[in-house]
Parts: sequence; C-alpha cells; structure tokens
Amino acid sequence: MRYVLLLRGINVGGKNKVSMAELKEMISHLGYTNVVSYINSGNIIFDTTDSIDTINQNISKILNIYPFKINRVILSQSEYLEELENLPSWWFNDLYRKDVLFYTNEIDYSIMKARIKQMALQDEDVHFGKHAVFWGKYNETSYLKTSYHKYLIKESFYKSITIRNARTFEKIADLLNK
Repeated sequence: MRYVLLLRGINVGGKNKVSMAELKEMISHLGYTNVVSYINSGNIIFDTTDSIDTINQNISKILNIYPFKINRVILSQSEYLEELENLPSWWFNDLYRKDVLFYTNEIDYSIMKARIKQMALQDEDVHFGKHAVFWGKYNETSYLKTSYHKYLIKESFYKSITIRNARTFEKIADLLNK
C-alpha cells in the first residue's frame, strides 16, 4: 500500500534541518519501497505492506534521532485522495491563498473544529475534511485581517498541525497516483 508522510516544522528558516536524502535512505532501510520526497519541507511517499501501527513505530524510531521534536501525519493513499475528492466548490475558485492543515493524532479533532468554528471568518472559507482542514483566503489586502492569520497561530493545537499550500497538496496527490 502507498503512504504519505508529512512532517511539521523542518527546514524552515534554517532551523530543524533534516536532509530529505538521508530521510529517504532511512525509510528505504526499513524495507519500504518507491520512496520519493517532494520539496524540502518533509513530504515523503513510500510503499509498504506494514500496518499503520508498525509504520508509526518505525517512523518514530527514525525521527527520534533528531534533537528536536518532529510532529507528523501519515496517511494512506486512499485517505489522502479522499480528501481531494471531497473538496468544496470554493476550493476551485481563484483565491489569494489556499492552505491544507493536516492534523496529527495529538489533536482532539472535536475541540479543534469547535475552536475554528468560533472564529469570525474574514474574507475566508473553511472546510473540515477527515484528516485536514482546508482554508481559503480570498484577498491579499485582507489577509492580515483573516482569522487564519490573526487567531489560528495562537491556538494550542497549532503546533500539532502541518500545513501545505494548495500546489503542494495537489502535487503530492499526483505523486501518490504514480
């Protein structure tokens, strides 16, 4: 089965450096095959017959070698592509910015969803998927006034999400289909 590993907060602004080439090699040494990375922000695709529990254990061992905590999301190909198939119509509009917020299993989904629903949206739309929150911002001039910009980063769950822009989200879907 094909999986995608999404890492949070690595290789950003010169901090928390993780070599994608080394990470791919370590994942290959687990016996996982067709290991591919996309850009330097922690997107790894691989094939394995291991259970999701075994995958999580193996990936934890690899990530524990780093001197900083790395939050992660691991989704099967079908879980990831299901998100793509169930996007709201506004997602396909020409928006200033579209982000996908994948949440780790450390997050209580119901609390996160309730907190986001309490935010007064300002020229933005939100869609709750099974494994991610899709957030669209319509206008560059109003971006700094959006709840996404003003409130989301202050939430306690923020450090347990990993964000991909729409282009990266779609490219990963393309790679999963290869």
